[in-house]
Formats: sequence, C-alpha cells, structure tokens
Amino acid sequence: MTVDTRETIMDAARAIVQAHGYNGLSFRDLAAEVGIKSASVHYHFPTKGDLGAAIARRYTETARVDLDDLLARTSDSSACLARYTAIFRRALEDDNCMCLCGILAAEYDDLPPAVKAEVRAFADVNVAWLTKVLALAPEGIVQPGQRALAIFAAIGGAQLAARSRNDIAIYDAIIESYRTSGLVPR
Repeated sequence: MTVDTRETIMDAARAIVQAHGYNGLSFRDLAAEVGIKSASVHYHFPTKGDLGAAIARRYTETARVDLDDLLARTSDSSACLARYTAIFRRALEDDNCMCLCGILAAEYDDLPPAVKAEVRAFADVNVAWLTKVLALAPEGIVQPGQRALAIFAAIGGAQLAARSRNDIAIYDAIIESYRTSGLVPR
C-alpha cells in the first residue's frame, strides 16, 4: 500500500467524521468509500482510535500552519479575527459540516485517549493563536488568554447552532452579534 492510499483513507475518514461524528465512522463503510478492502484500512490504521488520532493530528497541524501563515501575513488583529471566523464558516459551506475537532469534542467521553489528546491539542493551538492575535489589538485586551478561550468556544457554538438548522446565515448573524457585543473585537 502506498502513502497515497493512507492519505486517501484519512481524507475520506475526515469527511465522514465531520459529517457524522466519530461514532459514525466504520472501517467497512470507509473501505467501501475509498474502494479498498477493510483489511487495507486496518493495514494503515490497526484501530479506529489510531485513525481518529491521525486525522485529528493532521487537522491540527494544518490549522497550526494556516494560522501561523495568517499571522505572518498581517499583524492586524481585526483582519486576523475576520479570517479566523471565515475558516469555521467554510466547514459549514462544505455540506453543513462541523470543524473536525469540534465534532470530536462533542463525543469526547466516547473517544480513545489518543484522540482525546489530539482534540485538546487542537483547542490549545487555537487558543494560543487567538491569545497572540488579541495581544495585537490596539484597544488592549484584558486577560487575552481567557478572552481567547471564550472566542474559541463562542465560534464553535455558532457553528453548532448554524449546523443544527442547516442555515449558514445563522452563523453569520451570531458572529456579527459577537462583534457588536465586543466579544470578538472588530
């Protein structure tokens, strides 16, 4: 089996989890989606936990790189925050899907330890990045770490509310209300 097969499996698994959650992922269905035998999935990922951790790790690393690139391109906190909220909006644009680690967090108690660790890592990456961005805000943010955590949670909640109604306009309205109230600085 090639690395391409491993990546194809991970891509398909990520899409399934984003749409149906971790508990909606089965190796049999995944194999059928990819066009391989279930044993081939097990060759690359001996357990569902191994696969879940791998896709969450890759998702987190991609987020880390993308967020660092964004901050390297501009130190304008407002522009960074606008682009940040757009990232979460894009998941909804993709067939009303959730952020991968957001949907995994909703199933946290049912996850294997390795997957839980990756979900925490994703949250840590986002909160650390938001803390850096808030430190750049011209108005000065009191307790930027706490505010970063609140923003991360609020955006995830907005995504969940919009997904529950299959209406991206709800996400937009909630994000705008966060900006109006000052939770997310303009």
